[in-house]
Amino acid sequence: MKIFIDTANLDMIREINSWGILDGVTTNPSLIAKEGVDVRTRVKEIAEIVDGPVSAEIMSVTAPEMIAEAREVAAIHPNINIKLPMCVETLKAVKVLSAEGIKVNVTLIFSAHQALLAAKAGAAYVSPFVGRLDDIGTYGIDLVAQIMQVFQNYGFATEVIAASIRSPAHVLDAALAGCDIATIPYDILKKMVQHPKTDEGIAKFKADYEKSVKN
Repeated sequence: MKIFIDTANLDMIREINSWGILDGVTTNPSLIAKEGVDVRTRVKEIAEIVDGPVSAEIMSVTAPEMIAEAREVAAIHPNINIKLPMCVETLKAVKVLSAEGIKVNVTLIFSAHQALLAAKAGAAYVSPFVGRLDDIGTYGIDLVAQIMQVFQNYGFATEVIAASIRSPAHVLDAALAGCDIATIPYDILKKMVQHPKTDEGIAKFKADYEKSVKN
């Protein structure tokens, strides 16, 4: 499973990238707003750090506007792909953009029907929002499993990104479901490294080593 980080913070991206496990980055207007920077400037900066896909969300609302804005943003850097929310206008835009070789990540996916339509239109990625479904009493990971099954049934090349990840358990569930990608917040990535038994073992090994050196 590929691992993306869901942030627009350059320090966080650099740190996780230094681990050697980072495959890409997703951003959104809210994340970039927290950084107090221009969207296009920040996605270019990110693309220069990470050798992998960088999703940049555009905010146009009609297909012609989406297409025009997507072309401009995609031209910033070869690694940049476009994020568009699921709707009829997005499907129209995806059909045109995918034919031009511009990869689109269709987001705000909350049903397998939506994912199927996005894949049919030519989306490179679909992003089911696991945590937001959990918030309303639905098992979000079940949607990921449904989409994976549908895509496998019909041989779609569209990759599935488990988004709205709220815990390490979400990441594990996505991996067990065979999900292609999980886009994970910085704090969750840090938690994935940690385990109390690991900390306990390191402390014991260190103590035993120091005893052996003294002897």
